[in-house]
Amino acid sequence: MPNILYLGASIDGYIADRDGGLDWLHCVPNPDHDDFGFAAFMDSIDALIMGRNTFETVCGFDCPWPYSKPVFVVSRTLSSIPEAYQDKAELLKVEEQSTCADLVALLNSRGYKTLYIDGGKTVQSFLQEDLIDEMIITTVPVVLGGGVPLFGELAQPLSFALKSSDVLLNAMVKNHYLRTR
Repeated sequence: MPNILYLGASIDGYIADRDGGLDWLHCVPNPDHDDFGFAAFMDSIDALIMGRNTFETVCGFDCPWPYSKPVFVVSRTLSSIPEAYQDKAELLKVEEQSTCADLVALLNSRGYKTLYIDGGKTVQSFLQEDLIDEMIITTVPVVLGGGVPLFGELAQPLSFALKSSDVLLNAMVKNHYLRTR
């Protein structure tokens, strides 16, 4: 029952710029519109868990809803999913005493076993509870100098082993790590 993160990061470790923007993810020309394995990854998961900020960013994309899998939005502050997205995402209201392990247990009990974890604070919370089993991180050749960091402070180091590394478009590096325990 793996929990996996799959995202792009700047060389200096940010997953969004200072304004929460993601335009920098497209700084490398991609004339063939390669998805770099994202569709295959999405086929391998059961559901997504994302935080409110990531959900609001996705809602702002100028394209149709990008996910065919169930999306669960975790938030302490969001009171409901906007009407236009109620058939696309479900709010999991997080209480102060709730843990990421509680969320995983809830979704596992509902039949969702392989979970895609997305969003800065959400990823950091899952890492703090040592609940990330795999990380697929594509490093984009840009230094943002600030923004939303991928990683935060941890009580103790977490070790990962490199499963694979691919150079994409002779510019980006996609690394796939597995948690070693």
